[in-house]
Amino acid sequence: MSEAGGRGCESPVPQRARWSLVAATAAFCLVSATSVWTAGAEPMSREEKQKLGNQVLEMFDHAYGNYMEHAYPADELMPLTCRGRVRGQEPSRGDVDDALGKFSLTLIDSLDTLVVLNKTKEFEDAVRKVLRDVNLDNDVVVSVFETNIRVLGGLLGGHSLAIMLKEKGEYMQWYNDELLQMAKQLGYKLLPAFNTTSGLPYPRINLKFGIRKPEARTGTETDTCTACAGTLILEFAALSRFTGATIFEEYARKALDFLWEKRQRSSNLVGVTINIHTGDWVRKDSGVGAGIDSYYEYLLKAYVLLGDDSFLERFNTHYDAIMRYISQPPLLLDVHIHKPMLNARTWMDALLAFFPGLQVLKGDIRPAIETHEMLYQVIKKHNFLPEAFTTDFRVHWAQHPLRPEFAESTYFLYKATGDPYYLEVGKTLIENLNKYARVPCGFAAMKDVRTGSHEDRMDSFFLAEMFKYLYLLFADKEDIIFDIEDYIFTTEAHLLPLWLSTTNQSISKKNTTSEYTELDDSNFDWTCPNTQILFPNDPLYAQSIREPLKNVVDKSCPRGIIRVEESFRSGAKPPLRARDFMATNPEHLEILKKMGVSLIHLKDGRVQLVQHAIQAASSIDAEDGLRFMQEMIELSSQQQKEQQLPPRAVQIVSHPFFGRVVLTAGPAQFGLDLSKHKETRGFVASSKPYNGCSELTNPEAVMGKIALIQRGQCMFAEKARNIQNAGAIGGIVIDDNEGSSSDTAPLFQMAGDGKDTDDIKIPMLFLFSKEGSIILDAIREYEEVEVLLSDKAKDRDPEMENEEQPSSENDSQNQSGEQISSSSQEVDLVDQESSEENSVNSHPESLSLADMDNAASISPSEQTSNPTENHETTNLNGECTDLDNQPQEQSETEEDSNPNVSWGKKVQPIDSILADWNEDIEAFEMMEKDEL
Repeated sequence: MSEAGGRGCESPVPQRARWSLVAATAAFCLVSATSVWTAGAEPMSREEKQKLGNQVLEMFDHAYGNYMEHAYPADELMPLTCRGRVRGQEPSRGDVDDALGKFSLTLIDSLDTLVVLNKTKEFEDAVRKVLRDVNLDNDVVVSVFETNIRVLGGLLGGHSLAIMLKEKGEYMQWYNDELLQMAKQLGYKLLPAFNTTSGLPYPRINLKFGIRKPEARTGTETDTCTACAGTLILEFAALSRFTGATIFEEYARKALDFLWEKRQRSSNLVGVTINIHTGDWVRKDSGVGAGIDSYYEYLLKAYVLLGDDSFLERFNTHYDAIMRYISQPPLLLDVHIHKPMLNARTWMDALLAFFPGLQVLKGDIRPAIETHEMLYQVIKKHNFLPEAFTTDFRVHWAQHPLRPEFAESTYFLYKATGDPYYLEVGKTLIENLNKYARVPCGFAAMKDVRTGSHEDRMDSFFLAEMFKYLYLLFADKEDIIFDIEDYIFTTEAHLLPLWLSTTNQSISKKNTTSEYTELDDSNFDWTCPNTQILFPNDPLYAQSIREPLKNVVDKSCPRGIIRVEESFRSGAKPPLRARDFMATNPEHLEILKKMGVSLIHLKDGRVQLVQHAIQAASSIDAEDGLRFMQEMIELSSQQQKEQQLPPRAVQIVSHPFFGRVVLTAGPAQFGLDLSKHKETRGFVASSKPYNGCSELTNPEAVMGKIALIQRGQCMFAEKARNIQNAGAIGGIVIDDNEGSSSDTAPLFQMAGDGKDTDDIKIPMLFLFSKEGSIILDAIREYEEVEVLLSDKAKDRDPEMENEEQPSSENDSQNQSGEQISSSSQEVDLVDQESSEENSVNSHPESLSLADMDNAASISPSEQTSNPTENHETTNLNGECTDLDNQPQEQSETEEDSNPNVSWGKKVQPIDSILADWNEDIEAFEMMEKDEL
């Protein structure tokens, strides 16, 4: 994501008059602080750094070698099944597959990584393969954003280092700009996406047929994300500068200009998604994570690469807004662009981990250290950074696709501080990757960081970014065959040379149509900091910032991070939180009245909460009231999840897997509960009959083993009884729907047969077809296959440590909490229309709930079921519980006569209700503003 290297810098540049410094000098001077070491961590010896660097090289060889052996020329490697992922030949994963274009994505994305890791011979071979095998004219719809950063960026990064090697005179002497010609061809294929009135590109394009043609199968989209439209300038401008064809830079600049013009003028923030035709904001929440992240990154880096002052002006304007509204140290929380003092969500996504690295480039080191340390504490708790986590650091979305953003920020903080603490952080990342993600055919993404289960994917960005940043973290200058400081990193970590800033400058460098907000010059004090400014006369500076955050995850129990107003600091009580609310407490009722929230007692004994923002005592109280209602809805969504069983893990522990392959399994509502009893370990054997619906004819084969059974033709409980009677110690039901996978289908619980199932004493788990085939394939190849059935993955066998690269000694495991028993009292969401008043000046928020004691648990009677989103279980006593939320699962009773089970009626999503409320309030506020 951010910059490498640094030039000498004598003093900060606080005035905008000095922004016109040449990019190569101005933007890199901050990293001159690399000579500084903040005491507190012992210096790492050169020998240990070399050892870790060599370990990174071996890990890259393991990932890249398996891709080339088992997947190439496919786009990506599927490391669990040891084969390539080809678009259209695997079950669709939705938008994730838009990165795949049948153009050997991983190879192109890895080109400049090979050079950074000193694998010049392999780089030369890889370039020859790209030129010989890659076709950019495929009839496939791809993401404009992903194709730009991965493929166009990969080709340009490869070209940049190919000409560097050619100049050195040893390698690539035959090279004649072939990669650049491919990049130009691809650039022209992407240009039709910009055929909109706004200049914002369509989100997708057909590589062969372009946009709108019937055979293109795209061009009907109306929305795109801000990052998707705003992360083009580096690659497109570099293509223009390399080739002299100005059209690419012109189109990318026009898109950036439009986004800047559409920013919310009072807050200077941008939303997540925008209509590409009208310029209206579709999603009006704003943050620094998914959907916006690289837009901010490319504004600053466009100034670095192109030397255009306007990009730095825009970035500093946005950065001031980010630090004013979104930054709540050490957190970065999304807010509403029209109401930036109001948080839009109570969780953060993993993509914001890039932001400390960008702050290093900006020179704002203190908040970079704070946020990075917070993220590191989350990683130490869960081994990886979950895709999303809450403000009290619990898992919100449990996946981790081996994202590199945290490693990136770690590298740049080390470059800026020289603090060996960040080398230890990098060492932890290496250990966790080898211990939990490494599999025989590469590295597998984590499907659930709590159970340690894997997903059959290894994204190309893992090779493009992760190994690059980790190697550079431990490498000394002499370990790299070229000067990394002469290049800028794109968001995909591809390298573009800084000398492009003075090449083919035919584009106007100033957008004279834009108006820039005048900001206090103090906002720009950090434009080009030096060592003295970064660490003012204190060698313990960075450590002093990190120290208060050491226990923020494990040893504290935050009750939700909220914005603290000045009035609270003066002694006033903070606003009432939903988890503390008691309907029988007179003081609470008085606080609700002040926030514009009233209670209506219904005839059936329930209590209805309604908020009228106009009736609040003040605008701050109105905000508190809306926050209270949002929290109440979030809390009310928990009871149903408490009744759900968490996913289980099937871990293959025999040779040659040794625990490295972990499969996500669905639990059963009967039999041995693996969360309360010791795991079950044993060899597997197929039952006969395979469906397990009658007495087994091969009891001697399954005696003392874990029986494999096929789904179908009878109840799950009947299968369990039959294999138990044959002496099996456990059972794995494998889906009979060929091609089904936990990657694309929600897990469900195996329900009983309506009878008493207490007689079933063995554990039963369910695997979809794809995961089950991994075990069946292992049996065919190795005959004896031993597995472990557990609630979460266990550490590998010691045998594996002798055979594989030494791994971490740190066997910290995810903490799993106990389920909170739910109260019998219920809280029902009431249809909004029934309680909403007709007056435009009144914006009620309503929900109804049963009378509650302090310990009551609340849940909605109607709730959207989304298997990809996990939510937190809340203890309304306010006690500190360590219960990570569980993935949404569906309960299914299997019956031969009715294979298609109804899953229940659809309901309006809570997010949709909140969005409606927020839009009403925003409209009312805008009306008030217009009247004034």
